[in-house]
Amino acid sequence: MKLSLLATSLLVAGSAIAQNPNAHLDFLNHNQPMLDAHNCYPYDGKWTDRVRRALNSGYPVSIEQDLAWYVDPATGAGRVVVSHSAKPTGAEPTLKESFFDQARPVIDQAIKENHKDRWPVVVLHFDFKDNRPEILAAVWKLLGEYEPWLSTAIKTQDASLLSPLERKPVLVVTEESDDQQKVFFDNVPVGGKLRVFGSAHTKNPPAGLVGKEIQHWEATAPVEDLFNERPTNYRRWWNSSWYTVEEGGQHGSTVWTDTDDKRLRALVNHAHKLGYWIRFYTLDGFAPDEDQGWGSYYNFGSRAAVATRWKAAIAAGVNFVASDQYEDLARYMKQNSQNLRPEEKK
Repeated sequence: MKLSLLATSLLVAGSAIAQNPNAHLDFLNHNQPMLDAHNCYPYDGKWTDRVRRALNSGYPVSIEQDLAWYVDPATGAGRVVVSHSAKPTGAEPTLKESFFDQARPVIDQAIKENHKDRWPVVVLHFDFKDNRPEILAAVWKLLGEYEPWLSTAIKTQDASLLSPLERKPVLVVTEESDDQQKVFFDNVPVGGKLRVFGSAHTKNPPAGLVGKEIQHWEATAPVEDLFNERPTNYRRWWNSSWYTVEEGGQHGSTVWTDTDDKRLRALVNHAHKLGYWIRFYTLDGFAPDEDQGWGSYYNFGSRAAVATRWKAAIAAGVNFVASDQYEDLARYMKQNSQNLRPEEKK
């Protein structure tokens, strides 16, 4: 009887979302923008304060962790480490050390306060450096250990029916790999809990385009040609580079124009209409002597240039605004739960 009631409630909820595909978007920060802390982990033992800085930037916040698989040559045992390289050395922190241990005081306090209307307060974003079965299985197992922290959804028989997300302090998202979907969704039994949610498939450029032709297509193609699949119970967000907004991305941009703003809004509106949250990466702007391990790839070249894009992204309703400049971007964000900041408890 209980299973029948569960199945009925899921069918009703899923049908409601199918009829109104953006109904679930309010779950995440009322569908408002948040800071996405890009590459939030150390590089080669440097920049070890990034998770702490992100946690102190305000809430809600998204924290990106790039994951790799390290096998100890002495024991043959493997572990999930946080690394910018697909070939880690073994000196990198584990995912547990990098995120879960550091986030624990914040999550414990959020649970104590029990302001469920503000949950999730942290989005944990995975960028896998490889998709070998060992790392995917290990991540799934680790998430199981922290399931009481995690926003989950019940797997439906029909993947096109989105079951409601249960509010918890952390929401875990990953990217579009089908290998990840197999472990994180396909292998989960119907009625089981989904612990992590993937991004939409992005369409490839038309065959035969190369170089700047691809860049032109990305920035000018109708938004429906970039992505047009409906969300599934597993795939609930879209992840885009800035190349879809300004031709040539950060290094092809000059001044921000009304045409650029219309393009950005068209992308956001299309994602939300389909029922996806949307992320753009990565919006940086700094002088060479300000570089804190960020590199030049995503650099617009100045604080003024990136601030214009930050404000445009926020005004357009981008859900995840990715940047390496956590504190600077945070000043533009509407945030709540400031008392969760670890440094404010000292």
